Amino acid sequence: MGARGAGGEANQASRVSGGSAARADSGLAELISARVRDIADYPQPGIVFKDITPLLADGSAFAAVVAALAAGHGGEEGAKGREGGKGREGGQRRVSKVAGIEARGFIFAAPVALSLGAGFVPVRKQGKLPAATYAETYQLEYGTATIEVHTDAFEPGDRVLIVDDVLATGGTAAATASLIRRAGAEVAAITVVLELGFLNARSRLSGLEVRSLYLSGG
Repeated sequence: MGARGAGGEANQASRVSGGSAARADSGLAELISARVRDIADYPQPGIVFKDITPLLADGSAFAAVVAALAAGHGGEEGAKGREGGKGREGGQRRVSKVAGIEARGFIFAAPVALSLGAGFVPVRKQGKLPAATYAETYQLEYGTATIEVHTDAFEPGDRVLIVDDVLATGGTAAATASLIRRAGAEVAAITVVLELGFLNARSRLSGLEVRSLYLSGG
């Protein structure tokens, strides 16, 4: 498991769209860097694949990453009695749903939702969900792709945290945000483990809060 990427020096940062930026905990960034390995020429020549399986295999590292992804969105307090995600932490409303993007996003989004006391919603490739869906098509370098969510996955007033393993071009994250808004819900933020900064995904995510635990090639 992993994500496509190109070579380049890695920098550690927690970055937020809209011009503000905050430095990530250097220990966490180093932990991630040490457990994400590059696989050259996979799945095709010229591609450097970001393999996250060593991170997942390290229980304490995995737990630290999940906690960092959830930070600021309710934490353990989210599991305590609240109504419709309207509880507050640090003056902000907690999220009521966590959306995980197929497929590796599921691995992180489900435990994040559990830690927040929020619901988990899978964002799936076209044709994978059994009930009525909203669909969103977005542009790839060559062709297009379509993702879907169930029409009853979100309710008006829901605050939704989008979670994925890697932020590359930003197309899937932008399409996910569109699906959430079509359902009448609010995108609270997008949070990812690893961001490929050289692909400039944030240009496609204007107006959205975006946080990455580790910035590669930026």
